[in-house]
Amino acid sequence: MVVRQGLRMPWRGQVDAFAGQVQRRVARGRKFSVLLTDDAELRRLNRQFRAKNTPTDVLSFPAAPAPGGPLGDIAISVERARAQARAFGHSVASEVSILLLHGVLHLTGMDHETDGGEMRAAESRWRKKFGLPNGLIERVGA
Repeated sequence: MVVRQGLRMPWRGQVDAFAGQVQRRVARGRKFSVLLTDDAELRRLNRQFRAKNTPTDVLSFPAAPAPGGPLGDIAISVERARAQARAFGHSVASEVSILLLHGVLHLTGMDHETDGGEMRAAESRWRKKFGLPNGLIERVGA
């Protein structure tokens, strides 16, 4: 996990442990990298890769398909995670974990905008297995 310098994250150990579980169980052992950063960096990445000049909470960058190769990279805004954790009444660690799970599901090839509910169901199933609060897709649908 790569962390932007200067970010305070007393919950980092929890998220590292969760990332390990996600790698084993959701990603089936395939590696992925996670960048924990701020809104400015997510805005820059969103503008560069999606032509959207706004910050966002999580972005996924799938790797080129290779049997057994890494899945790709995820970038998470800790600022967005903090705000969303406050808004939804749970911990920052839970919110970062929700964002990480969402990002990894995208890396596995799922896309909630086009798959007719497959990613929504998978996110809900994994969220319940991991004991996480409502996920991103469920919030949008609420």
